[in-house]
Amino acid sequence: MKVTQHLWFEKDMEAAVRFYTSLIPGSKLGALSAVMADNPSGPAGSVRIAEFTLGDQNYMAIEAGPLDPFNHSFSIMVDCDTQAELDRLWDALKEGGAVEQCGWLRDRWGLCWQIAPTRLRELMNDPDPAKVRRVTEAMMQMVKLDIAPLEAAVRG
Repeated sequence: MKVTQHLWFEKDMEAAVRFYTSLIPGSKLGALSAVMADNPSGPAGSVRIAEFTLGDQNYMAIEAGPLDPFNHSFSIMVDCDTQAELDRLWDALKEGGAVEQCGWLRDRWGLCWQIAPTRLRELMNDPDPAKVRRVTEAMMQMVKLDIAPLEAAVRG
């Protein structure tokens, strides 16, 4: 059995997928195709489909006109090992998009992302509730997440 996330783009799907796969190490673009039959989204050839992977996750994307816009109920979360890696992804994905609190952003296609340091998950799983509270409070003050202040918060 294979599980694949599916993303519906109004337009520019191929550009988005090429951009995403260029940013995430270990990613690749697979098959690109068109639906060669008339369908509710348009005439034969107007609906395009792409298969791709981001890291170790499988995705399909379709460009089939407006339906439901992307929203926070689906986001792609990327755990970054270093601040430099986090900064690189954050800066690339926010271009033409919008940043949000706690490491969330929307890219130029409206897709929601959570760009977080791997270290945050470790800090949030500390057995000391006071440390977790301090880390959470520090995170809630951030837009782009920053490892150094999170580490300082855990130390008190």
